[in-house]
Amino acid sequence: MCVVCGCGQVNEQHGTPAVVELHYGQGVASASLPSLSALRVVQIEADVLGANQKLADRNRAHFAAHGVTAYNLLSSPGSGKTTLLCATIAALGQRAPQLPLAVIEGDQQTRLDADRIQAAGAAAIQVNTGRGCHLDAQMVGDAFARLDLHSHSHSHIGTPAADHHPHALLFIENVGNLVCPALWDLGEAAKVVILSVTEGDDKPLKYPDMFAAAQLMVLNKIDLLPYVSFDVARCIAWARGINPDLQVLQLSATRGDGIEVWIDWLLQSIGEARAA
Repeated sequence: MCVVCGCGQVNEQHGTPAVVELHYGQGVASASLPSLSALRVVQIEADVLGANQKLADRNRAHFAAHGVTAYNLLSSPGSGKTTLLCATIAALGQRAPQLPLAVIEGDQQTRLDADRIQAAGAAAIQVNTGRGCHLDAQMVGDAFARLDLHSHSHSHIGTPAADHHPHALLFIENVGNLVCPALWDLGEAAKVVILSVTEGDDKPLKYPDMFAAAQLMVLNKIDLLPYVSFDVARCIAWARGINPDLQVLQLSATRGDGIEVWIDWLLQSIGEARAA
């Protein structure tokens, strides 16, 4: 056995090489950058996120002034965010046809998802981040200013003019990534993490920051449960072990299971926002 790194060490119980773990996220910074001290990493993160927070607070005030409730949809690639949004647009068209809604689409490249949203019947604007792995508050603010939703009410909530306008709904579909977007406030009312049952039930343990930041976890593609190894109860228990207040919905965006419960959650949240 190598006395330096431990390679070749044998697990006495099973006779197999022991797993070696390297931890770069246990210090004060919860991250590591080459040649930088942990305190310097903390300082850089505080500066960057602090500047973003000011813009997020401005977005939040802007949304409120225009009667808009915004939701930040987060997930890994392929979880079904865009498919869920298309199903949501159709369902809201039946349940709340007077409700103005729009979508800000985030991807590194292409406008494929924005095209799908527009084809489903909602206004959309595409934000391409290039090599960026998440949307930030500046991007969202710039996109919102270019949406027709921005002008649906220029009166502040609580004034007689604003009360005649229906509250509006804005979905922000973030870049597919279960890591970086968790840290960035965009001015949203809530973060919604979407987890497909095809991804594995251990994702809350592997990506705890995302599930700690979310107010709602949507388990999507439940129609595939008979064909995958996914323990729903265990996944929910792990997620609530990280975030005890996390709400959970189960649905299939393609088959329609649970969509009405999702719409109920959205409409109730909009009603609470309007009352507030």
